[in-house]
Parts: sequence; C-alpha cells; structure tokens
Amino acid sequence: MPDNYSLIIKNGFCYIDGKLQKTDIAILNDKIKKIGSISLNSSKVFDATNKIILPGIIDTQVHFREPGSTDAEDLESGSRAAVLGGVTSVFEMPNTNPPTSNLVEFEKKLQLAKNRMFSNYAFYFGATPENTNQLSKLKNLKGCCGVKLFAGSSTGNLLVDKEADIEKVISNSDRIVSIHSEDEEILNLRKKFIKKGNVHSHPEWRNTESAMSSTRRVVKIAERYNKKIHVLHVTTKEEVDFLAMHKKNVTFETTPQHLTLYAPDCYNKLGTYAQMNPPLRTKDHYDRLWTAIKNNIVDVLGSDHAPHTKKNKKKEYPESPSGMPGVQTIFPVMLDHVNNGRLTLEQLIKLMCENPCRIFGIKNKGFIKENFDADLTIVDMKKDQTIKDEMMASKCGWTPFNNYKVKGFPVATIVNGNIVMSEGKIISKAQGQPLDF
Repeated sequence: MPDNYSLIIKNGFCYIDGKLQKTDIAILNDKIKKIGSISLNSSKVFDATNKIILPGIIDTQVHFREPGSTDAEDLESGSRAAVLGGVTSVFEMPNTNPPTSNLVEFEKKLQLAKNRMFSNYAFYFGATPENTNQLSKLKNLKGCCGVKLFAGSSTGNLLVDKEADIEKVISNSDRIVSIHSEDEEILNLRKKFIKKGNVHSHPEWRNTESAMSSTRRVVKIAERYNKKIHVLHVTTKEEVDFLAMHKKNVTFETTPQHLTLYAPDCYNKLGTYAQMNPPLRTKDHYDRLWTAIKNNIVDVLGSDHAPHTKKNKKKEYPESPSGMPGVQTIFPVMLDHVNNGRLTLEQLIKLMCENPCRIFGIKNKGFIKENFDADLTIVDMKKDQTIKDEMMASKCGWTPFNNYKVKGFPVATIVNGNIVMSEGKIISKAQGQPLDF
C-alpha cells in the first residue's frame, strides 16, 4: 500500500482545545491533515507513547547577532539552539550591525536566513528617529513580526528616546510596536550609581523608576492614538500593576530569567553573567511577576536570548555587556515550573503558542488543528535533566542555568512537518521558513 502521509504521530497525548487527549496526528508535507485514530500508512511513524504533543513553541524575543557580532551567535547557531530547546519559531531583533532599520537590510536578513535556519522565523524592523515615515509601509512585509523601539539604550545603536520621536514611531506604525521600555534620561542621570567592579549596582543604576517612567509614557501615547503596543521583558511590580489596568491597547511579556533568578542571589552566584537589561531584581518583583502569571495578566514569555562571549562577559563591570542566552532553555525551565505547580500547562501554552499568534497575527500556528501548519513540540513531562553549558548550541557556550535540574523536557521538535530534533540531536537540515502574518 503506498504512503498516505509524510508523518504519523501515534499514541501521544495531544494538547487540543485546552485539554490533553490521546489521539493520533497525520501530517502531509507541512500541514496537519488529520487528527484522530489513523490506520493509513506512512514511511515515517513517530511513537509518542507517554509523551505530550504540543503546538510548536514560539520565542518572541531573540538576538541572533547576525550581521555583526557573529562570534557570539549567528542565525544558524541560534536557530539550532532553538529547536534543541523545543522552539519551532522565533522573532529576531534588529539591533545588529548594521541595524535592520530599512528595507534593504531587512531583505538582506531574509536572504541570510534562507536555508540556514532550523526554526521558522520573523524579523523585527528597527525604529529610528529618521525612519518613522517608512513605518506605515510595513503592513505586507513578508517575514516582519512588527516594529522594535528601544526607548532606553541597550546593546547596539538603535535608540528612540525623545518623546516626540517615540510618538511618531507609535502613531505612524501600521504594525504592533514592541518596546524596550527604560527611560534614557533617567538612565543617564543615574550613572553615578554605577559602582566599578560591582555588578550588584546594575539594578540600582537601571532602577524601577527608569522602567516605570518609560512604560507610563509609551502607554499614554498608545492610548492617545489608539495603537497597539507590546512592552518587552517587564521586570517590576510597579509596571505589572500599572499594565494590568491598561490592557485595551497594551500587551506585555516577561522572561524565564525574571521568573527563576532574583537579586542579590543571582549576582552573588553568577556575577556579570547575571547582567541584563532591564536587570534581574529583588524577590518582591519576582513574586509579583509570578502573581501576574497565575492571574493571566502576563501575555507572553520571551527568552530575550542575548548571547555574549565569555571573554566579554568576564570583563569588569560596567565594561561587561548586558544579556544572556536563553532560547534553548526557555521551554525546559518553564516546563519545570509547570511540574512544580507554579503555572499550568494550559497557561504555558497560552503564553508561548496561542497568545503570540493572537497578538501578532501569526497565521496557521499556535494550535493543533487540521490544516494548520505542522509545527509541534513533543515533551516528556517525567524526564529529569540537568542543564549544562556543554549542551548549549549557542556559539557563546554558556547558560545562566548551568547545573540547573529540571523535570520535563522536549524530546522532539517538528518544524513544517519535518522532525528536526529528536532526543537531543539535530536530524534534519535547516529548512525554516519566514512566518506569515
């Protein structure tokens, strides 16, 4: 009998309509063709006994450093790390060198990604004070997930810090504007709090008011123009309380680092390896972020994967750069939190599959449905694993979660109907595609 499907996944518990149900999935090429009891043939059958099949995990915030700092990461190595961690799609950031802030550089990045990325991908278009007139022309730009605005300076030279320019970006953009929300004026005024050689001063310098002041400003502008904005890596209890009251125009995300590590312990243990923008803060902020997760106030989880070489991270603070890798660990770390009862699997799937598709308008992903794209993440919720630096596919070769024990781990990653990762090994060539919006 000839093959009827290109892949059949049998005997697993599939996450469908908010519940786990034991059923088979048949895939033809890059689409889910049938969900149910399947007896037809395929040359490829994946036995998912005792495993859970989830919609493909989406990481909405990664920095893969290409073009520019490819000693720390590139599109190939970053996407390899993604699929090893169960991530099937990524949104990649524009603060490269040169920045992705015009259509020529955007097209170049799409070409760089072609046949080199293991995961599916979309790229942010970087806002500058000079390109605000271009932002109304991005509606149908293939592979574009939105506009990225740095209201406070971080890695790279994309900065839009004057209120009049921020207003132009938000009011002109026909795509959602995602914002690194720190107030540049406050950051500059507070540089006196930087203590040379003492990374504990990082959250003192980039304090809660620098974040809150900026977030208050961008929300006010979004509401004035009735535009949608998305606030990235929210870290403070003040912002959580404020954003909870302003959900009409605003969505926001946080990171697994801010839900797992907190000051001063993280700086005692990791030193400058714990340095990121906005910073890891004290436990009262961590606790409030968890309350917001439990109450479904946080919309999205993104890793803010921002790798730097060990050589650079070892520099004396504040010469050490901010950022840490996370695309390979975001999902295992969050699965461990599910197993520990910090959030439900249903909440995690909303944060990493359904909400990214709803907020950004990704087509045909985020759910296990017939005729949807065959992007799937298969997990063993009972698998114990110790995360190690040596496991990391990122060129930077380290993780803040080195020696961190987790329970629950991705055992296969299926991208566009192809099994790309199985049992911790890449078994397919890079065939990632740009996302459709």
